[in-house]
Amino acid sequence: MPLSRRLPKRGFHNRFRKEVIIVNIGQLGVFPKDSVVDADALMTSGVVKSAGDAIKVLGKGTIDYPLTVKVNGISRGAREKIEASGGKVEVV
Repeated sequence: MPLSRRLPKRGFHNRFRKEVIIVNIGQLGVFPKDSVVDADALMTSGVVKSAGDAIKVLGKGTIDYPLTVKVNGISRGAREKIEASGGKVEVV
């Protein structure tokens, strides 16, 4: 048997992978009305435990008041919900 068939296969680990932190709209309820939500605000409030390469907001949950959200990525549903409540979205 050749050596390559005798050794076990352990999978592929991409060393260039980016760690994207996921935040849902329901988790943004800890911020007061008309506040600016960015990476620093998410870290200080405890919503995000560690700083990854990027932060992306997804549309699970609801929000009733306007917020200004400055993140690296946002889903279409989350953008629609934030803008429907009177808020602004900025992709950094």
